[in-house]
Amino acid sequence: MTDMTAAESAPAAKAPLFSNGYKSLVLSFLLAAYTFNFIDRTIIATIGQAIKVDLKITDTQLGLLGGLSFAVLYTLLGIPIARFAERWNRVSIISMALVVWSGFTVACGFAGNFMSLLIMRVGVGIGEAGCSPPSHSLISDYFEPKRRATALSIYAFGIPLGSMIGAVAGGWLAKTFGWRVAFMAVGAPGLILALLVRLLIKEPPRGHSDPAQRAAPVPAATDAAPAGPTLLGELKELWAVTGNLFSHWPVANMILGLTMTSFAGYGIGQFSSAYFIRDFGLDYATVGLVFGLIGGFSSGLGTLAGGLVSDWASKHHERWYALTPAIGLVIAAPIYVLAYRAPDWKVAAMILLIPGLFHYTYLGPTFAVVQNVVETRRRATASAVMLLCANLIALGGGPLFTGWIIDLFAQFNFTHAGERHILPALQGMFGQPQASEHFAAICPGGAAPKGAAAGLAARCHGALVSATRQGILVTMVFYVWGAFHYLLAAFGLAERLTAVAAERKAQEA
Repeated sequence: MTDMTAAESAPAAKAPLFSNGYKSLVLSFLLAAYTFNFIDRTIIATIGQAIKVDLKITDTQLGLLGGLSFAVLYTLLGIPIARFAERWNRVSIISMALVVWSGFTVACGFAGNFMSLLIMRVGVGIGEAGCSPPSHSLISDYFEPKRRATALSIYAFGIPLGSMIGAVAGGWLAKTFGWRVAFMAVGAPGLILALLVRLLIKEPPRGHSDPAQRAAPVPAATDAAPAGPTLLGELKELWAVTGNLFSHWPVANMILGLTMTSFAGYGIGQFSSAYFIRDFGLDYATVGLVFGLIGGFSSGLGTLAGGLVSDWASKHHERWYALTPAIGLVIAAPIYVLAYRAPDWKVAAMILLIPGLFHYTYLGPTFAVVQNVVETRRRATASAVMLLCANLIALGGGPLFTGWIIDLFAQFNFTHAGERHILPALQGMFGQPQASEHFAAICPGGAAPKGAAAGLAARCHGALVSATRQGILVTMVFYVWGAFHYLLAAFGLAERLTAVAAERKAQEA
């Protein structure tokens, strides 16, 4: 009789609290937040050339604005914010973060020099640190494990969608009104979205969508947080999560694959629009439209496909969470090389529609694996640890590395006008004697001063165009590096996910 009663009551205890329609609404709002996150983060890639010319800065400084200035506090603050998210209302954290990063994006439009713009970009990074860790945790509580890669890939669709909107809107605004207005116009709508997120998204019980762990419909009881935090306790938790992720070969390689792939993506993305402007003479609106369409179509479909394909293929073997991005990156890398060596911008743009379909398959599977190998109350922290590695190295280093190596190529090309091949340039520019002609001084902002002789103008332009292409091509090596780590992750990934499932089942028993 007791067994009969328990069996009858079990389904009621496991009944979902939220309809599929409401879960889709929540995912839509989180996608919108992440879209604005990437609009405000990446718009500088589209309007960066306008900033470079106006403020007379180098590509290294431009890379600093697009990467390290944003990434340092963005990644470091992600850890404490994630720890707050394990205990407190995640929806409130996301809405407050939206207010902060949107406000600082608007403030970027008032920057009068490089240093003030740098400070505002740091502020944007502070706000955006509160977006992904709590969002990943929320999505994991709303969607069960076998749908998690798909749901997280839909959330990750905010990357290409935000890049697309930022490119199209930023390019048009920069051409029509200037780069300052572009910052103000894309930042302001985030303030409205913050209010909608706070009012319309509910905080779910922790572990609601996990098998045999679905919470009873009393959030106050089932979502009770651990006792008050202490510094020692928080450090132990952080160490436990980090150990869980990096002490296991497959998961560590998934994160390293994400890091290397993102390093190339952020570095190339920062200067791809500038390359089209410098080499082909496109205006800001046209180049914004080109990269907006590429981001929205190719990269967007690739991001969604990564989650859908890996969730489907994992039913046969879970190693496909790693093999899907590995194969995608191997296919994408040589196509990118063809695009940036094309002699015509229309040909280059058409080619660039292809590789994103394969390149961006890495996001959803990686996010899902990280969420699936940790406990429910460590998911925001796991996301923050993953993003700490990926963004401090990738977002912080990618644009800075590409800008730095473009500056080195530009100096070499300026003093060796006849040499345009990458390998001889790489061999020559390291360890070369101090040049008597300094590209940055003679060509401020990458162009000859007004009224300069036509020959000097041509030298400045030619050196910068070749250097931009060469810097982008060198950075592509990191795509192959990332693919290698995903391939390594495929060995033992299924065993690790099975072990985690068994551990949870044992704990529940």
